[in-house]
Amino acid sequence: MNTILYEHPLNERIRNYLKLEQLFAQAKGCLQYDVNISYTTYFNALFAILDTLERSDIRGDLIKDLEKLEQKLVIWSKAPNIDTSILQENLQSTVRLVCGLKSKNLDCLQLKENKFLSGLKQRFAIQGGSGSFDLPQLHFWLYRPQEALKTEMQSWLNLLLQVNDSLSLILKFIRQRSGFTTIETESSFYQDSGDGLLLLRIRVPKTDQHYPTVSGNTLRYSIRFMLPCEIEGRRYSNQATTFQLAGC
Repeated sequence: MNTILYEHPLNERIRNYLKLEQLFAQAKGCLQYDVNISYTTYFNALFAILDTLERSDIRGDLIKDLEKLEQKLVIWSKAPNIDTSILQENLQSTVRLVCGLKSKNLDCLQLKENKFLSGLKQRFAIQGGSGSFDLPQLHFWLYRPQEALKTEMQSWLNLLLQVNDSLSLILKFIRQRSGFTTIETESSFYQDSGDGLLLLRIRVPKTDQHYPTVSGNTLRYSIRFMLPCEIEGRRYSNQATTFQLAGC
């Protein structure tokens, strides 16, 4: 692709969704590499997912958003020229995920009861606390065959599959709420009313030497482009700028 895509949430709920999406991607990506190299990133991502789920009512938010989506899909099913097969597939997935999240015995709760993971999590919370002298059980675990390690790592992620699939479905429909529009500014600054928007998606050509920073909320937001600066880290760009924007 010839562009870089930036996404910015406009409320705390979507911020948590995007954070979890990125953490899931990091954890799953680690399974493609030698575990002895990628295990730190994997466990940091896994424990960050668990902490986020514990601190925030993610499950409640997901259930509410899925139920709203279910209602919309039922309404859309009555529209003419709708692709019934795709709609029914999404509707069935939505109903299945709602039922799974409402279950009292969530699979992800098993991760909290895993003694091996609990021991690692305490040490990983300490900066530099994952050394082999602090975690001999981890050092021992890493000397098992690679395939056995990756199978176990995948099984832990599978216990979070309901959360991951719910996030993917909700974010897919949020991102589809709006297409991209080309925006031209004279001074690298743009602002507009939020009108209940949840997410901003900004496309910038790879060849451009600036990047967007966003501030605001669902009522009003502003985008200002910044340039890297060796002295101050970054500085404002005052050049005419063209980018693509989707308000979702």
